[in-house]
Formats: sequence, structure tokens, C-alpha cells
Amino acid sequence: MSELSEQKVQEFKSLLLKNQKILLATVQSEKKSSATVELDQSKVGRLSRMDALQGQAMTQETKLRHELGLRNITAALARIESGDYGYCKTCDENIAEARLLADPAASLCIACANKLENE
Repeated sequence: MSELSEQKVQEFKSLLLKNQKILLATVQSEKKSSATVELDQSKVGRLSRMDALQGQAMTQETKLRHELGLRNITAALARIESGDYGYCKTCDENIAEARLLADPAASLCIACANKLENE
């Protein structure tokens, strides 16, 4: 384990599981909202249809973001099980506890995350 105590790791695990449960429920509810938009103009006006298409696209993008969040949470839980939680997957240094508080699924230290973002 990293410099995090076993108690802290378990607290992060509980937080990750809570976030996972919330995201799973959200993704399930979004499936209903992203249904195919009816293209029959005799039933829906052009502007209403455009609004529906825009709403559908935004819902689909949000759903993709939530699914990515679920994958990140699953990966963080796997790192807890393997004993790698709290270590940067790029440089193998400790990830600051403050960073993990902000994002318990973080897999990169702030320095490596900044490098990746600026590339």
C-alpha cells in the first residue's frame, strides 16, 4: 500500500462503492432518456424535433461520461484489491491524499495528470 493507512484505504473503498452505486442508477435511468427520436414531421415540428435530437445527443454524451466514471471506479477498486491503490500508474509515486479526496478513482499523481493534460 501507499502511505495511506488501511483505514483510509477502506474509507476510499466505501466512497468508491457509493459512487459506483449512484452512477449505475444514473446510467440505468439515462437509457430511457436516450431513446431514438421519431423523425416523422407530421407528428413533431421541425424545431421540436431539433430540440429532441439535441437533448438526446447531450444525454448520450453524459451517459458516456458516466460509463467512463464507472470504468475508473472499477479500476480503482481493483487497485485496492491488488495493493496498488494510492500509487501513480505512470511514475509509481504516492498520489496525494487530497487528490484522492477530490477524486477517489484518480490513478495519476497531479504532476503526471498535468503532463498528460498538456500534451
